[in-house]
Amino acid sequence: MPMKLFARRVSSTRGSGAGKKRKRRLGWIAFLLLLLVGGAVGVVTFFAIWAQALDIKKVGEMPERNTVYDVDGKIYSRLAGANRLIVPLAEVSPNFIDALLTREDTRFYKHGGVDIRGVIRALVENVTSGSVKEGASTITQQLARNSLPLGGRNLRRKALEAMVALRIEREYSKEQILELYINRIYFGSGCYGIETAAQAYFGKNAAKLNLSEAGILAGLIRSPNRFSPLKNPEGAARERNAVLDRMLELNKITAAEAQQAKAAKINANPKRLAQIQENYAMDAVQRDLNVLLTPEQIDFGGLHIYTTLDPTVQNSATEALEAHLSKVERQGNFRHPTKGEYRAPEQGEDSSMPYLQGAVVVIDNKSGGIRGLVGGRDYGDSKFNRALSPANRQVGSSFKPFVYALAFARGMLPGAAISDGPIQPGEIRGAGNWTPGNSDNTYNGIQPASYGLVQSRNTMSVRIGDFAGPDEVQKAAISLGLGENIPGGPAIYLGSFETNLKDLTAAYTVFPNVGERKQAYIIERIDDADNNPIYRAAHLSNQALDPGAAFMASQLMEQVMTKGTGASVKSLGFDMNKNPAAGKTGTTNDYKDAWFLGYTNALTCGVWVGFDQPQTIMSKGYGAALALPVWTQTMSKAAQRYPAVPLPPVIPLSRATVCANSNQLATDACFASGAGYELTLPTDKVPANACGVHGGIQSQFAQRLDDFGRKAEAAPNRIFQSFRRFFGRK
Repeated sequence: MPMKLFARRVSSTRGSGAGKKRKRRLGWIAFLLLLLVGGAVGVVTFFAIWAQALDIKKVGEMPERNTVYDVDGKIYSRLAGANRLIVPLAEVSPNFIDALLTREDTRFYKHGGVDIRGVIRALVENVTSGSVKEGASTITQQLARNSLPLGGRNLRRKALEAMVALRIEREYSKEQILELYINRIYFGSGCYGIETAAQAYFGKNAAKLNLSEAGILAGLIRSPNRFSPLKNPEGAARERNAVLDRMLELNKITAAEAQQAKAAKINANPKRLAQIQENYAMDAVQRDLNVLLTPEQIDFGGLHIYTTLDPTVQNSATEALEAHLSKVERQGNFRHPTKGEYRAPEQGEDSSMPYLQGAVVVIDNKSGGIRGLVGGRDYGDSKFNRALSPANRQVGSSFKPFVYALAFARGMLPGAAISDGPIQPGEIRGAGNWTPGNSDNTYNGIQPASYGLVQSRNTMSVRIGDFAGPDEVQKAAISLGLGENIPGGPAIYLGSFETNLKDLTAAYTVFPNVGERKQAYIIERIDDADNNPIYRAAHLSNQALDPGAAFMASQLMEQVMTKGTGASVKSLGFDMNKNPAAGKTGTTNDYKDAWFLGYTNALTCGVWVGFDQPQTIMSKGYGAALALPVWTQTMSKAAQRYPAVPLPPVIPLSRATVCANSNQLATDACFASGAGYELTLPTDKVPANACGVHGGIQSQFAQRLDDFGRKAEAAPNRIFQSFRRFFGRK
């Protein structure tokens, strides 16, 4: 009996110890479970807080290309941003929506951002196969990682991605999520979004995709470059067929529809999308954008940029420049490397081109809008834009019309007697012993002032500039927008300062606009992605020259084209009768720069030819030989769209008899001495007094003309018998 009691006690003691051990084990298990649950909760909380800290608005922000339009509102180019065209979900083919959901997320409308069932299925599949064969990311998760910086391919990113997906589902509707996704994803070949992909691969809008095309694009998403229908049509067909089989399995399509779609050939018909234009005009657009907008506005894209560019004019100017300069390079007296001989360096870009260069700018006279801008012969060789600052060059004789206009504003008349003889040391105020000569080293005695501009005589132009005054000429050059730090002094009369082609061409608009200078611009307006205006061109202008004086100078530049330095325009094929025009050649010392600036009533066009590193182009390389042919070809083609009409006076005109020596109303004594002549002038430029040089009785009062369309006459074709060097100078 005692032994039994002892056995029971021992047994009881042992049972009690085992129970305690079980309790301890259960306690540890409970603790570990609690720890795991707490850890899981902590991890979830951590990633939830992290997800909450991210800017969810970024999901809806997608950069697009900035679209550039021409003067007619047609797409001309695209700039910056991703190659994406955003479209609403309603403008996407249902075929693609079904194919997409079948391929990427069959339970899209049933889960809340993370598909637990899909995760389990993928886990089982991957464990069974021993490799990662199937992913479990929903469309919402894919949108999260494509929209926000979530990190690399690791568990931490997947956890954050899941939390962000749950948040997206709370912030956006299913339709909004789907719309954001189809516009954001990459389809290969530089295409972002379904609309861009549909156009790039099949030449149609996303709304018109058929079942086969929808299957191809849905099959692209997982490996867009590998299964491109352009590069790998066989691979694209296999992926399409896999999508179609799955759609059939889910009863999205019938067997007949699947079979028909599978039978369709992979016949990609890519439409050439407007890409970034690599040319000088787009460089000018980008420059102005950098001034008008913030970097963020530009880089994010989606802007609608309406320019003043006319592709017809732009293309004709580009072709004209290359055609003529290639012709110049073939001439026997051309002694420089040619464009055809140039070989670009293996790395980088030459700072300056060794071959002959040029630039063209065409401006609409009415608005100041730039219709065409060419800054060189080959943008691929050199992106240096020779039409814009800082590509400044000496303007030479092309500045002379402004000097004459200023002299006319001070009272000089086109028939005034001016010496074309050599300039004597000390003759010109402030010039010291400076004695510039004529480019052809000939001198023709006393001539009417008009002869000096029409034939571009340096000695006459310097004397006329001396009459206008160096300070006045300098101020006018600044007012014309040719520069802010233009040096003064007599050399300015011959264009000894530098400016760029765009500004010089804009300055020439004063002549067809009777003294009013139009501010040249290339961007008409800018709208944001929602078509709200954010910029409008101001259309600035200023009265830079006296109207009557500008008109008088313009009349003489018409003669430049008929009997002056630009008279070869006729032999070059430009019909002055059909397209009345005016202009001026320009040549700098040693033939380093050749210019021609000319205009019709509709357009003003400037041309420059020279080397990047100034050097003599060729012997006798005048503007008439090197620049005028480019102008002629450009403007002849432009006239088909911008027909020219006679340049009518828009100011009152009067008929007057005047004296060539005094620039006053002529007397009988003036005619007796051979200095009297008759001409048409702006009414406010008719002299008020009779000639004080010859005396006598005034022969005729000035008479106002009723026919304002009547063209002012040229200076008289008479021999000037007398000369007064500084007539009427105060």
